This record gives sequence, C-alpha cells and structure tokens, in this order.
Amino acid sequence: MTDIITLTGLVATSPRHIVTSEGLTITSFRLASNQRRFDRTQNAWVDGDTNWYTITAFRQLGTHVASSVEKGQRVIVTGRVRIRDWESGEKSGTTIEIDAESIGHDLTWGRATFTRSVIAAKAEGTEGATSGAEASSDSGDLPPSSDRAAALDADEPVLEFAASGASTPF
Repeated sequence: MTDIITLTGLVATSPRHIVTSEGLTITSFRLASNQRRFDRTQNAWVDGDTNWYTITAFRQLGTHVASSVEKGQRVIVTGRVRIRDWESGEKSGTTIEIDAESIGHDLTWGRATFTRSVIAAKAEGTEGATSGAEASSDSGDLPPSSDRAAALDADEPVLEFAASGASTPF
C-alpha cells in the first residue's frame, strides 16, 4: 500500500534538475518542515523540531518545478511516501523521500502568477489543438508557428504556454 502525504515547508536546497539518457526528467530538492507553537510560559512563538524530506518530481512536473521553484520559497507538496534506512561506513540513518504528485507555492506566505503550459502532440487534425494559443499571437511566451510545425513533423511534443485570458478547457 502506498501512503500519500501533504507537506508544507521551505525549499532548503536549490532544485537539482537532470534528464536521464532515456529522456526522463527528474528534479529533486530538500524540504524543511517545522511546527511553530505558542509557548504560554514564555509568552512567545517557539520553533519545534524540523523534519527533513527529499522531494523528487518526474516528467513534466519535474520540468515545471525546475523553472518555478527556488531555494527559500514556501511550497506545498503532495506525494507518495518512501522511508529508507541507509548505512555508510559507521554512519546510519533514515531518509524520508516523497515522490511528488503535485507541488505548488504556499500562498499563505505570498502571491504567485500561474502560466498554463500546453503540449501539442502530432495527430491527424492537430491544427485546432493549438488554435487557442495561436490566436493570442501577442504573447512573447509562445514559440513561433514554424518552430511548432517543425517539432510536430519531427514526432516530438511541443511545450507551449497559453496566453493570459486564452480559452483553455480544464
């Protein structure tokens, strides 16, 4: 059975982004999560113990995390828990890893701007698949149409960003 957990905390390390030789995108970082509580005897907020997690995001989520999340930001992570014991010489310990299903900024602590990405795949009649994004040709985030067409001809997915206000079916 797989346990699902939701965590909030600080991104403690700069996200490490790699692409394997098989083309799998992986981004990982360490997350520090601690509890604060009000101590009535001291009449002050005190920090509790810090829990440390290794967060790993794969495929498109990994790509988005690499371009969106930075060290020091507060995030919310939901994913599958893996607890592993390790040994290295005389040292041993336990690592808690989270295979992320979703990651986002914790809006309790700030604001974020969302940009939806769209993957255009090669298929018969794909002309309508990107028409909503192409209709907003004033966006600097979109690649030129010729680049999209060349990538579609090469059987590779194309990552596009929908312009603000563009009609997107969710």
